[in-house]
Order: sequence, then structure tokens, then C-alpha cells
Amino acid sequence: MSERIKKETLPSHGKRISAYVWVTLGVTLLTLLLHAIGMSGDLVNVALVYLFPVLVSAVYWGMGPAVYAASFSVIMFDFFFVPPYLSFTVEDLRYLISFVVYLAVAILTASLAGRLRQQLEMVKAREATTNSLYALSRQMTAITDLNTLLFNIATQVSLTLGKPAAVYLPDGQGDLLVTSSSTPESEGEKDVWGDGESEIAIARWVYHHGQIAGKGSSALRESPGLYVPLRTEEQIHGVLAVSMDAGEVHEQQEQLRLLEACGGLAAGAIARVKLAEEARLAQITAESERIRTALLDSVSHELRTPLTAIIGSATGLLENDTLFTPEDRRELTDNIRDGALRMNRLVTNLLGMVRLESGMLQLNRKWCDVGDMISVVLTQVREFSPHRNIQVELPDDPAFIYGDEVLLEQVLVNIISNAIKYSPDESPIVITVASDKSTDQLTIWVADQGIGITEAERLRIFDKFYRSESTQHVTGTGLGLAICKGIVEVHGGSIGAEPNPGGGTRMRIDIPLEAHGSRFPYSEQGEVEE
Repeated sequence: MSERIKKETLPSHGKRISAYVWVTLGVTLLTLLLHAIGMSGDLVNVALVYLFPVLVSAVYWGMGPAVYAASFSVIMFDFFFVPPYLSFTVEDLRYLISFVVYLAVAILTASLAGRLRQQLEMVKAREATTNSLYALSRQMTAITDLNTLLFNIATQVSLTLGKPAAVYLPDGQGDLLVTSSSTPESEGEKDVWGDGESEIAIARWVYHHGQIAGKGSSALRESPGLYVPLRTEEQIHGVLAVSMDAGEVHEQQEQLRLLEACGGLAAGAIARVKLAEEARLAQITAESERIRTALLDSVSHELRTPLTAIIGSATGLLENDTLFTPEDRRELTDNIRDGALRMNRLVTNLLGMVRLESGMLQLNRKWCDVGDMISVVLTQVREFSPHRNIQVELPDDPAFIYGDEVLLEQVLVNIISNAIKYSPDESPIVITVASDKSTDQLTIWVADQGIGITEAERLRIFDKFYRSESTQHVTGTGLGLAICKGIVEVHGGSIGAEPNPGGGTRMRIDIPLEAHGSRFPYSEQGEVEE
């Protein structure tokens, strides 16, 4: 039972002494009052009035003061009201029978009142214990970090029992150590209860035997604390211990039951946090395995295809050069170039993803002419798709953005390459650029008339290694759009996919025209400011 609970339910030693003093004063004043109002001759009513301090003492101070009140009342009744007055002798011996009956009735009444008071104290104690356990369980439910959980267990148990508490858990090698203690660290390591060799040895015994030990239990009763194993149905997770002292033997059973209840709650909470951590690690492991498999499959396929084309074309040129016409040699050379460009894009995307994932991506910002940037991108794209119809719609005024030109070109190359791969050869691709100075934002649309993207997949296409079931027949790694999203977001913009009004898909890129603190160095007349 905690000190707080004891204060609420049981009178202290000082209060018990004061109770006897108040009983003495009360009976004395009552005697003077009975004499003052002239009731000396009405012995029956006087005897009934003397029951009043007995009942009050039993209700407010317990059995001891009530018996004392009854005995003192009999003495005062005999001394002041029974003839001969002011003497402890009696003229009629029948008064002795009356005294015995009165004393018996008073003690019986006090006993009943005392039992009611004890029951009330027990109800209050159980209510306080229930409130403490409820507070402990509520804290444990809301905590997901193991260290925070253990600290809260030690602190709450210490507050509930009013004594230092410690939690022991095994480390990676299985050695039981103090994982958390209610003693503040600022008080120094030597003041941390539970960290001594004897305490740890007892905790290890409890952990290995799964039995309660310490004061109030059947094992190791001479130990300075009470130790409870943190046991669930599957295993013992650790040990919960509370410091005890020799003066609290009569409370040990109640404390043992309370500590067992706290230990059960703590064991359940620890098991829950451990299972959640294991589930999280399993999910991370599964996701890592999925990404590793996807990476190996994609990279091996994407590398094997262009490598086969390069090796075949180069071998043909080297071994059968005299058999090929100039047109055949040019076609083989184009195959070698296309394969090399394809491998270059793959390596560039892989490096870009690594830089994004590792946080090593550093922007080399400068003012970029969007029209020039699109021209460079189209030059790269036409190297592997020279006959594709790509239309560009630019605003009347030149559009500039403050960003990393190389990375933004990589974004456009990936998006336009996807538009070429996932749309028919004869269908057009339209690139539209619009700037909105009211919102300081530049928008680039890349629209195709391909197979389109379902609404459910418009967000998932930006996940790493995600490939739609409808595009499995087209080569790819699933990295391009994930890199585009990372680069655009690093520039403070956003990217998304939406249905193209003419059929197919339209990719939308929104990028701020100016970075924070950077203004485009052109005056309104279009001249560069010095």
C-alpha cells in the first residue's frame, strides 16, 4: 500500500495519540455539561448520553479509542453520578451489573462501528489501488517506445507504492541488468536503488526461476526488496522490484498483491511493444527484400538487353565487315549507340536514386531558360527516338526558373521517354509550358495519347520499382518517376499524373519560378542588371 494511500486510509501514530486526548476531553466536558444542566439524578439518560462519545470514537478513530471512551465513561459515570458521589464505590451492587452491561454494549457498538470504518478504509484503499493501476495501464497503452515504457513503469510503481522501484531486463547476451529505475539519474549512480550486486543477484534468481522473492513472499525473505517476475503466457521478460524496509512487515502482503498486479500490466505492455518492434523490423526486412529483388531483376534485364545488342552489333562489324553494306554498318552502329545511351540512362537513374536516398543530393542552382532546357532534352530524346512527333508550346515571354539545370533535364528526359514508350509510335506528344507570375509558379505538361493510367495507380507510379501490370511488356526499372518526384520536391515543386483530355496521360510538373531570396536579374525592359 503506498504512502499516499496510507495517509488517506489509516491514522498515523500522532493522530492516534490525539484521538485519545480528544476522547478524554470530550468525556470530561460531557460530564461537566450533564452536571450543569441538572441531569445528575437521571442515571438512565446519563448512561445513554455517555454512549455518544463511544460511537464518535469508533467512527472516526477506530476500535482502540472507542474502547477507551467506553471505559473512561464508566469511570466518570461511577465517580460523578452513582452514589456515593465522588467515589469509585457503589451503594448498590446491582450497579456493577449495570456497569458490565453498559461496557459490553459500548464495546459491541464500538466494534460494529469499527468494522464499518475498516470496511470503508478497505474500499478507499482498493479504490486508490484501482486508480493507480488504471493510471499505469493507461500510460502503458499510449507508449510505443520500450525505454520510455520502462521508465514510466518504474516511476508509476514507485509513486503507487511510495518506494524506489527498478525494472530489470536481459541484455543482448542474456545478462539481467537494471534497465530503468525510479531514482533520478542526477542523484548519482551510487544512489540508484537496485543496481547493487545483491539486488541484481536476487533479480537474476527470480528471472531464472520465475518465482516471486523478497519480503512478504516465501523465498529470500531477508532480501531488502520485493521482486516479481514480468511473466506472460509465453515467456518471462524481466523483473520488477521495489525497495522495502523492516518496519512495513504488516503491509507486505497487500504490497505483494499490488506489485503482482503492476507486474502483470507491465509484462503485457512490454510484450506488446516487443511484438510491435518485431513486426516493424519484419516489415522493413520484407520491404528491403522486395526492393533488392526488384532492383536485381530490373537492372539485370535492363543491362542484358542493350549489352546483347552492343555485343552482337560490334561482333558483326568486326567479323563480317566485308559482307555489310554501308547502310547495314550504319544500322549496326546505331544499335551500339542506342544500347550505350540506354545503359547510360539506367546508370544515371541508379546514381540519382542513391543520391536522393542517401541525402547527398546537392543542387547547383542557377537561372535556367526553360525553352533552352527543353531543346537540350529533345536533342537527347531524339537520339533514341528520331522519328517521334513531339510538339512544344512555350509562352510568349521567356520563362526562367532558379534550379539545377542538369537534374531538371533528367526529369524531363525521364518523363518524355515514358511518354514515348507507353504511347503508339504515330501518336503525338505535346509539351506545354505556362508561367503564372501571380503564384510565382511554372507548370510543364507532357501529354501523350497512350494507354493511360488508372486512378488507383496515379500515386503508386511514383513509388520505387513500381511497374503497372498493364506495362509489364515494356522494358523499364520503375525508377524514373520516383527520381523525378524526388528531384522536383527538392526544388520545392510537385509532380503528378492526370488524364489527358485527348486520351492517354498528362504529367504535370509545378516548380516555383524563384527560390526564396533569389530574384531573376532582369529588369522589366528585359536587360540584365549589373
